[in-house]
Amino acid sequence: MTDSPAVTDELGVTGWPEPERERGRRATALATSIYAGHVRDQGTPYLNHPVRVVAILKSELGMSDPELLILGLLHDALEISPSAEPRVESDLGNDFVRRLRSMTPDHRLEQRPKQSQDVDAWHNKIRALGPDELLVRLADRIDNLRDLRNSPDPDRRARFLASLTQTYLPLAEEFRVVSTPLRAAYELLSTEYRQQVKGAA
Repeated sequence: MTDSPAVTDELGVTGWPEPERERGRRATALATSIYAGHVRDQGTPYLNHPVRVVAILKSELGMSDPELLILGLLHDALEISPSAEPRVESDLGNDFVRRLRSMTPDHRLEQRPKQSQDVDAWHNKIRALGPDELLVRLADRIDNLRDLRNSPDPDRRARFLASLTQTYLPLAEEFRVVSTPLRAAYELLSTEYRQQVKGAA
């Protein structure tokens, strides 16, 4: 999935009222442009990942709010391309960029190598997320966990599972009482984690 019409269909933009429909079209154009040329370590187009995150939010977590789905689509935009921030702000506004920045590791935003202190900083940043932003990040973890078996890098798999047990699963468990979607995300993430560990055993 690398073209705007397919992404627009996945978002469900045609069923949205205006002005959300126009925001959806702008977000789709941004996503296809920003993620273009980038691939996952599995060799697949990067755009496939945020589109799957949108599908998880819609189909498995029951979300239909256009702004939340747009956030899901662009959740990695500033991590992939920090220089795209002015374009995102121009098309979707300062508040949207603020939300994206809150979901993006500082070393990515600052375009520098990751340092040891960044681990704790990122953990604290995730804990400070609002419910919607946290839900998107958990949907991101769910998709990454499902796709982990396709990664050719065993070290990446180990790092991912370690961060999941140290940060994301405890956080998801703690905040599952906040809303029904967050509870569903916790249960889904926990199930996927158990299956991943069982499959690796």
